[in-house]
Amino acid sequence: MPEPSSSNLPAKQTGAATAVKRAGAFSTGGITTTLAPYFRTDVLFALSIILILMFMLVPMPTAMLDIGLALSIMFSVMILMTVLFIQRPLEFSTFPTVLLVATSLRLGLNIASTRLVLSHGHDGTDAAGQIIQAFGTFIIGDDYVIGAIVFAILVIVNFVVITKGSGRIAEVAARFTLDAMPGKQMAIDADLSAGLITEEEAKTRRRTLEQESTFYGAMDGAAKFVRGDAIAGLLITFVNIIGGIIIGTVSRGMSLEDAAQTYSVLTIGDGLVSQVPALVVSVGAGLLVSKAGVEGSADKALYDQFSAYPRALAMSAGLMLTLGLIPGIPPVPFITLALATGAMAFFSFRRQSELAAATKLAAAPKARQPGGPPPAEEPISKALAIDTVRLELGYGLLPLVQGEGGNKLTDQIKGLRRQLAEDMGYVLPAVRIQDNLQLAASTYVVQIKEIEAGRGDVRPNMLMCMDPTGATISLPGESTVEPTFGLPAMWIDEQYREEAHFRGYTVVDAPTVITTHITEIIKDNIPDLLNYAETQKLLDELPREYQKLVSDVIPGQISVGGLQRILQRLLAERVSVRDLPAILEGITEAAAYTKNIAHITEHVRTRLARQLCDANANRAGVVPLVTLSPDWEHAFADALVGDGEDRQLAMPPSKLQEFIGAIRARYDELSASGEIPVLLTSPAIRPYVRSVIERFRPQTVVLSQNEIHPRARIKTLGQV
Repeated sequence: MPEPSSSNLPAKQTGAATAVKRAGAFSTGGITTTLAPYFRTDVLFALSIILILMFMLVPMPTAMLDIGLALSIMFSVMILMTVLFIQRPLEFSTFPTVLLVATSLRLGLNIASTRLVLSHGHDGTDAAGQIIQAFGTFIIGDDYVIGAIVFAILVIVNFVVITKGSGRIAEVAARFTLDAMPGKQMAIDADLSAGLITEEEAKTRRRTLEQESTFYGAMDGAAKFVRGDAIAGLLITFVNIIGGIIIGTVSRGMSLEDAAQTYSVLTIGDGLVSQVPALVVSVGAGLLVSKAGVEGSADKALYDQFSAYPRALAMSAGLMLTLGLIPGIPPVPFITLALATGAMAFFSFRRQSELAAATKLAAAPKARQPGGPPPAEEPISKALAIDTVRLELGYGLLPLVQGEGGNKLTDQIKGLRRQLAEDMGYVLPAVRIQDNLQLAASTYVVQIKEIEAGRGDVRPNMLMCMDPTGATISLPGESTVEPTFGLPAMWIDEQYREEAHFRGYTVVDAPTVITTHITEIIKDNIPDLLNYAETQKLLDELPREYQKLVSDVIPGQISVGGLQRILQRLLAERVSVRDLPAILEGITEAAAYTKNIAHITEHVRTRLARQLCDANANRAGVVPLVTLSPDWEHAFADALVGDGEDRQLAMPPSKLQEFIGAIRARYDELSASGEIPVLLTSPAIRPYVRSVIERFRPQTVVLSQNEIHPRARIKTLGQV
């Protein structure tokens, strides 16, 4: 760690802040430590590990052993206290390393104490130091058989109950954390794409997810340290007591009773000094791994969750009072506990009443002061206003917009407006959300200019699960149909989320279902939403350096209404109009030889060739193509009649049906192989081919040869 220099310190620093700056601070797993600037923490840590190894290899004096045992006890208590006060498990992400160090320290001290017990045990119960003697005599007293039984029970509690349970929790948490990683990463990407989070927030969430998976994976392995430590402590105790009695009676000339008494005190004291810290650390490990999903310190989390149900506390108090009044049962402990629990229930009831009153007061509309001015009447002209986009909700869906969660419907709609602006270059007007008591409780309706454009049913407290392959979903739930694309789906409980991710299903919540439906409806109706005022607003919001271009093009070469029609034609085929300067430049070029809106639009599309190719490229950066055969090219060209704005397609219905059948057959064949190609035609017939295809395959993109950028990578998959 680099040493801070006083020359780098700010001129004005006072109090504790100055002390921390001068001391030099480092952070480990959320725990900040300050050390003197002359301490090299890396060297100090390395020396500590070497000292632990020295305990194992080199005989230690009893004074040094006492210091090591006291350090082990202090270290284990410090670990437990840290676990109790942290807010989240990741704040103590170094716990597996700390656990390894603590276990190694205890094992090193065990070996050192064993060496002293076996070599000097005949000298008395203080042969292995005063701490071991104190623990041994305190527990054993006058009967070492009772002491041995107490020690055995302590080891069994640590090994069978706490260590095994915390190890199982760590194993399950690691498995489910790793299984859920792909789904959580997809959720982060989806939130980023929807505009709900920024790029920095996405990076932070990905980093936290990576740390979480690494932490629980390490905890799964670290749990084996605790279990191995318990087994090693039991074996060392057995070896000490048997070996000590044999050495005392055979080599040191002690009687069997004296050897058993002396070595029992030493062995059990040694075992207790090692197992008590091991038990403390095991409890800390169990608290840490069982804290997953809980925010706040342990005491606050427990109090908040117990006090949230005052009726349970009141019933518990009543039961304790009843037991205390039964003849033959000592009344003092039960009545005391009943009074304490009843007091907790009373304060919990009062706290919930205050919270409910505060919530009701905040939600209630402010009453008009008596004698104040009467509310102004709403002008009748406001009745003529039309909501551009309106979302009506049944009363059962109101929690989606009124809740306090981080995934409210209103937040997602804000992200939708931002995402539409980035993807399509169109700023969506505010979406009005209102309840409609005439709708079913779980039904919503999306209206475009107050005309219904779509509706669906969602379950606010459940998740929609879909299989990307179209197979039947093998989870318990309620079968349904995804409202946006009409795919088979199922509503499942929240408890099956991780299992659904593990099976590869797509899982979304109710607000996301509604937002996705709104997104597709808006994209289908963008041409109707882009009115004259919105077009003028797009021009006004162009950067300052483009205002000269705007003044040259409008109204000299085209009117705002003409620009509106061109933008509507582009948006109808889901072409982004975000690059408005390029569109205006294309209009300038085309307006020199034609005033036909359709011809100008086609020329503008050629100016957007790079954008069109990029938008329709696959993951490999290649634009897949299906070309129109010469026969169909001639058929469409021959079917065009009229000139200018009156030019239209006059193809016989039988020929149109033949064309539709050929397109469907070819695209169904390619869709089965996972390809979504672009239909390529000549420039003269492109808009007329598109007008036919959009009636039965609106998602199919139709490009002309002029719209393929020279540097675009293309791949021809077939011909119609």
